[in-house]
Amino acid sequence: MPDRGGGPSGPRMRVGRPSRRVRTLLLTLGVLAVLAMLFVMFAGFWTDWLWYRSVKYSSVFTTTLWSKIGLFAVFGLLMAVAVGVNIWLAHRLRPPLSAMSMEQQNLDRYRMGIAPYKKWILLGITALVGLIAGASAAGQWRTWLMWVNGVPFGQKDPQFGLDVAFYAFDLPWYRFLLGFGFAAAVLGLIAAALTHYLYGGLRVTSPGARATAAATGHLSVLLGIFVALKAVAYWLDRYGLAVKSSDFKAAGNWTGLRYVDANAYLPAKTILFFIAAICAVLFFATLWRRTWQLPVIGFGLMVLSAILIGGLYPAIVQKFQVDPNEQKKESPYIAKNIDATRKAYGIQDAKVTDYSGKGKTSEQVPKEQLRKDAEAQASYRVIDPNVVGPTFDQLQRQRKYYQFPTTLDVDRYKDANGKVQDTVIGLRELDLDGIPKRNWINDHFTYTHGYGAITAKGTGTDPKADPAGSPDFTESGLPTKGMLGEYQQRIYYGEKTQQYSIVGGPQKELDYEADGEKTTSYEGNSGVNLSNPVNRAAYAVAFSEPQILYSGAIGEGSRILYNRTPKERVEAVAPWLTIDGDAYPAVVDGKIKWIVDAYTTSNGYPYASRTTLGDTTADSLTAANNQRAVVAQENQVNYIRNSVKATVDAYDGSVQLYQWDEKDPVLETWMNAFPGTVKKKSEISTELREHMRYPQDLFKVQRELMTRYHVESPSQFYSGSDVWQVPNDPTNKEKNSVPPYYLSLKMPGDKEQKFSLTTTFTPAGRPNLGAFMAVDADATSDSYGSIRVLNVKSEVPGPQQVQSELNGDPEVAEFVRNLRGTDSDIVYGNLLTVPMNDGFLYIEPVYVKGGSANYPLLKKVGVQYNRNIVFKDTLSEAFDAIFGAEADSPEQPPTEPDQPPSTDPTVQQALEDAQNALERGEEALKKQDWQAYGEAQKDLADALKRATDAEAKAREEEIGNKSGDKAADKAGDKAGDKNGDKNGG
Repeated sequence: MPDRGGGPSGPRMRVGRPSRRVRTLLLTLGVLAVLAMLFVMFAGFWTDWLWYRSVKYSSVFTTTLWSKIGLFAVFGLLMAVAVGVNIWLAHRLRPPLSAMSMEQQNLDRYRMGIAPYKKWILLGITALVGLIAGASAAGQWRTWLMWVNGVPFGQKDPQFGLDVAFYAFDLPWYRFLLGFGFAAAVLGLIAAALTHYLYGGLRVTSPGARATAAATGHLSVLLGIFVALKAVAYWLDRYGLAVKSSDFKAAGNWTGLRYVDANAYLPAKTILFFIAAICAVLFFATLWRRTWQLPVIGFGLMVLSAILIGGLYPAIVQKFQVDPNEQKKESPYIAKNIDATRKAYGIQDAKVTDYSGKGKTSEQVPKEQLRKDAEAQASYRVIDPNVVGPTFDQLQRQRKYYQFPTTLDVDRYKDANGKVQDTVIGLRELDLDGIPKRNWINDHFTYTHGYGAITAKGTGTDPKADPAGSPDFTESGLPTKGMLGEYQQRIYYGEKTQQYSIVGGPQKELDYEADGEKTTSYEGNSGVNLSNPVNRAAYAVAFSEPQILYSGAIGEGSRILYNRTPKERVEAVAPWLTIDGDAYPAVVDGKIKWIVDAYTTSNGYPYASRTTLGDTTADSLTAANNQRAVVAQENQVNYIRNSVKATVDAYDGSVQLYQWDEKDPVLETWMNAFPGTVKKKSEISTELREHMRYPQDLFKVQRELMTRYHVESPSQFYSGSDVWQVPNDPTNKEKNSVPPYYLSLKMPGDKEQKFSLTTTFTPAGRPNLGAFMAVDADATSDSYGSIRVLNVKSEVPGPQQVQSELNGDPEVAEFVRNLRGTDSDIVYGNLLTVPMNDGFLYIEPVYVKGGSANYPLLKKVGVQYNRNIVFKDTLSEAFDAIFGAEADSPEQPPTEPDQPPSTDPTVQQALEDAQNALERGEEALKKQDWQAYGEAQKDLADALKRATDAEAKAREEEIGNKSGDKAADKAGDKAGDKNGDKNGG
């Protein structure tokens, strides 16, 4: 047989080129793969654009996008040019070929290998460094926008006399430019050096000159640029001292200049600037001198100066000038730090007053008066929103597919008599885990929303409820009815609503189940329309759900809802804000609105000490529920303002941003960057403002700063003799800080209660009460945001001590013993601290969980005043026991002698109308139909007024016909009119 090229093992198989069909198939698959990758990238971009357009904040998307694109393009191109030009220039300056040394012979094969691909390699390297630099620069879009749109603060730093805006807006951008310049210089230097080495401009082992004149000049210029940038860095470092953080043993985390900074580091930086500038000139001079001698000497001098002047000299000043008399030396700088920190955190106007802490006794004040004072001092919220979440869930969930948050919220609503009262509120949101049958249609089409806001009085339980100890619900049922009147009860956006839903199309939604199944179809304008096949394909890719593309449940009018929690919606439309951890609901203008507090922050306020938001705002509530943690853009800040209050409609998801702090320069800067996104404060409706309140996270930051910065004396601050601490939550076993509490109370000197946010302090390392702090939290109040601190001057038990004394009380011990064997546990509610009569009144509700009702029910109330403790079934009984006096019974109006019934037909009709209104009111009260009850009360008042007016008119006519002593008649008339008015009212 003919030889086919086989070896001993047999003939070889010839591997030919793939057939045309295979090549076509591979090419097609490759094109499809590229198109698929491009579409995945497009889907993310397109769905983001559609979402921003749906919430009417497309300008935020476009401004952010163009800022990123611009920064990416400009700085990516600059970096690519910096590296590419230096490679090209080094290649152009390569020496002519000469006798080949061993070093050059080894490099020759690399030169020959890359020779055919030089252009492609150059393009590849420059493109790579350009992409990396551009991506890094795009992340600086916030810094860029703040620099471009910055406005002055109107405040100057005490060291350099520059406006604070320079440190907050300008300096961060200059530092970014400097860092980019360093990176470009270093990469250009490395690229040029490698190219010179590859083409013989630099030699490492060859005899003779180590570098050609061209390579020497090229590299010296690059080194000169680097050193010049170092000179600029030294100059900027001078200003950086005003915002530099350091560890100061007298103040912990310190920001700003100290004595050694102002008298050693500052002049050292100035000297080093001039040395570096001279050194840079020496490097540039190498272009003419062609020698490295002077630049190397200059560079060595700069390094030695940095060590001696920038390091050793400040250490000597600290050791021999500052340490022997530190308090005197540092006092002027401590004063600057105190002033700046108090301004930066909005606590400069906090009013600190001395407070005895020893309450008045019955020997000083009658016990009946003490009892009255206690009743009037506060609206004691014994229904703890942090405890009764499971109770709401058990009693008002109604269906398994609903749920309530673990932690509820406190708000203010008017009762049937028009009196504003503290109210606990929670929304009945959707719970997918409770859906009877889980599938894609049920999860995303049928079960789409929650239903109704549930409210309860904060001041007590329902005396008629079964089981006893249940909240006194003022809005309840499904659908809900009560004091809130008519409002849109469907909840499509909430704290627990995190899945996407597709609504408004051919598939009906379950509305609620009450006397049969009710269905609905979404009629809001929220979400993105899925009628467009491109939109459907994009969302199918974005959500990795192919059924979105072809499902028959999606049709004309279908809209997809996502990003449904209030905090993530506000964060998305205002990515420059820091979001408070607690969004809370309010029924406003016939709608459920989520109210979200948002902050503008900065870490560039000179001399103001920094704080870590994540640590400062953590407490026992955030430890148990991380959804209440602050959503921070910058974790380390030294300036914060509650500049924006936002709302999110629970039905249509619309987001509104309102300017709250009209003097905040940071907010004004962002409003310049994103015009039209924030509405004026004047556009907040009166009803909405009534439900706004002082934010918790800001208050927690301020109280942490107040532990040290309540003192204004530098010597006292330095000694640390009056440092406070936030106590641990006595009702929590973990070592977490006590959360602040909303409470309506009267501070000393106030004539009426104010809705406030309160907290306590203990001296550092001590358990006794050190201070009490409250801020006016009512957004409608003229004194909103005013902080008052009571500095306790006597030995008063702190929260931990009160809790320990309560646990050791014999009545409490007996109560605990009686619960043994019943599978029940005690749950302690919020320990409320209320200042009263120069002392403090502690109130703590005690709940029982377990037994037949495995959810917390209020069973007892503990009260402590002047080291006396009582433990009773109700707060009223506890007050009776601790003050030794009962509450006054309601005053009865004086009665008049029996008179014959009036025969006036107007009076008779009015009385009949009053009787009818009274009966209707009683009937509505039984049904808990608060709207009908309110209408009946209004009709009753109107009827009684008509009867009173008619009787008064008849009496006047009768008196006019009488004769006698006119003076006596007039006196009798006045007395009669007065009694008639009382009876009529």
